Amino acid sequence: MPLAALAGFAAPLHAQERVVPAENVRIDYAQVLRVQPVYQVVNANARERHCTTIANKQRSECREVLVPTEFRRPIAYDVDYTYKGVKYRSRLAQDPGRRLRIRIGVTPIVGSEVGP
Repeated sequence: MPLAALAGFAAPLHAQERVVPAENVRIDYAQVLRVQPVYQVVNANARERHCTTIANKQRSECREVLVPTEFRRPIAYDVDYTYKGVKYRSRLAQDPGRRLRIRIGVTPIVGSEVGP
């Protein structure tokens, strides 16, 4: 087999040998600065019974009336927190309290990789 033909096999093998650096991960805590609830507003109609007393007849007449009602319920929390002197904001499903558990991940950039 000619040497040029063997060179064609070497290129795909070289591409498969690329090493992907593993991410270094640890867990730490950030200090929560502020928690702001995010509300969902739901408009609905509630039925209420309204009665009127008639003086001549000594009885009351009642009827059902639809009364507009507004409900607010928290659906998320905007959380401002600081970690190592840098401030961050995240929207979370629950109020984290005074400390927020965070994931710290570091991956090296090797060679000509370009990123943000």
